[in-house]
Parts: sequence; structure tokens; C-alpha cells
Amino acid sequence: MIAGAAAYGLWGLLPLFFRLLHHVDPTEIVTQRILWSLVLILFVLMARRDLPAFAAAMRDRKLVVPLAASALLIGINWLTYVWAVNQGHVVAASLGYFLNPLIVVLLGMVVLKERLRPMQMLAIGVAAAGVAILAAAALTTLWISLSLALSFSFYGLVRKLTPVAPMTGLGVETALLTPLAIAYLLWEMSHGGVGFGKDAPTTTLLILSGAVTTVPLVLFAVAARRLPLATLGLLQYMAPTLQFLCGVLLFGERLGLGQMLSFGLIWVGLILFASDGIATARRNRVAAA
Repeated sequence: MIAGAAAYGLWGLLPLFFRLLHHVDPTEIVTQRILWSLVLILFVLMARRDLPAFAAAMRDRKLVVPLAASALLIGINWLTYVWAVNQGHVVAASLGYFLNPLIVVLLGMVVLKERLRPMQMLAIGVAAAGVAILAAAALTTLWISLSLALSFSFYGLVRKLTPVAPMTGLGVETALLTPLAIAYLLWEMSHGGVGFGKDAPTTTLLILSGAVTTVPLVLFAVAARRLPLATLGLLQYMAPTLQFLCGVLLFGERLGLGQMLSFGLIWVGLILFASDGIATARRNRVAAA
């Protein structure tokens, strides 16, 4: 429980970290994040003696192809999120992660042919009404919310269908993104726009971006192995809630009437969704007993 709360808490406070790098180009932040994440992930894999599994995965075309797709999706997600935070759209970014579990359920129904329970269908319907209102009230930032929600949902789907351990898969993804990251940094260096090395605070923060990316994922992996899915599902709402509070209370973002109504409907949908998950988990435990 502590590991899970720490993972989602750190994800929820990411806007505070990336705001410290508001003077750095978002693409450079993401490329530095990729490079330093790879360094830390390789260290973790070495400590766990999983480097042979990582090397084998890099040579396996059946794993590399889907992981290349998931790497592209997580890269889009990271870039969109960093840009949104540094452009003052933290609330729109938080909405994307509120929508994520509902889109995951829809993907399960459409792609994996999973059946939805009546309460899940109602929850998705209510949330969809909220998104429709947001589309009318805040059309200029809707693309941020949907880009984050869709990219992370499809990322989760690809990873679910790819038979690879979480840390090994993340290592392959970052390794596949690394050549693109290096190419971009070399191009940016030739144009004199690299933030890395200009001053000690900026350089330190860019190096720490690797830990900021990897540590929550390691904590999440620990929690996922030990917690019931219903508990893990409820914990995931910590991150967008904290992001939303950062945007409104700390960064002074204003909510229009349409946005407030939209968020209200989406939160109602999430409450229905979470309540159904808890009730189903309890029924399953009683049946198992």
C-alpha cells in the first residue's frame, strides 16, 4: 500500500517538478528523461540480474516490434504532458488521466471482447457526457486531455498483449527511443538551444528526470504484485487528483462553468466505476471463501 501510494503520489506531483524546467524546451526535457531513465533502468536490471533477459528481448523481433509501438505511444504521452504543464494546462492534463481508466475499459470491450457490467456501462456513459460538454466548453485544450488518455490507454493495451516483464519492457522501450533522443539533442546542440550544462540547477534537474520517471514505475511494480486490483484501481485516482489540485490551487488555473460541469460528470462516472469494482471484488472474495 505504501509503495502504491508513493508511486501515484509522485506521479501526481510531477507538475511541480516540470514547472522548475519551464525554461527548457519540452522536447529536450523528454529526450533527457529518456536518456537518464535508460541509465537508471539498466542499473536496476543489473542489480536484479535481469540484463540477460533485457538483451534477449532486444534480439527478439516478436517483442521489439510491439515495444517499438508502445515506446512511440509513451513518448507522445511524455511530450504532451511536459508541454501541457509548462504551458499552464495542468487541469487539462489531469483530465486525461481521469479519463484513462474508462478508456481502458472501452478498449477491453472493443479489442479484447470483454463484457461490461451494467454499472460500468453507466459510468462510461456519464463520463462520455462530461467529455462532450468539455468539447463544447474548452475545445482548445480538449486535444491535450484526449491525447494523454488515448496514448496511455493504448500504451497499456500494447504492454498487456506483449509477454515481457515490466522493467525489461521499459528498458527496451527507452533503448529504442534513445537513438531518436540523441539525434534530437545533437541537432539542438548545433543550434545552441540545449539547456543541459548551462547552469547547475537545470543540469541537475534534467539528470533527476530519469529518477522521476523510473522510481514511481518501480514502486508501482512492487504494489502491483502485492495489492488486489480493486485497491490498485482506487489508488490510481490519486495522481490526477493531485495534478488537478496543483493546477487550481498552486498554479492559479481557472475553471469555467463548462469545465466544472464536465469534471463533475467525469468524477461521478469514476465513483460509479470504482464502486462497481469494489462491490465485484467483495463478491468474488465471498464466492472464493
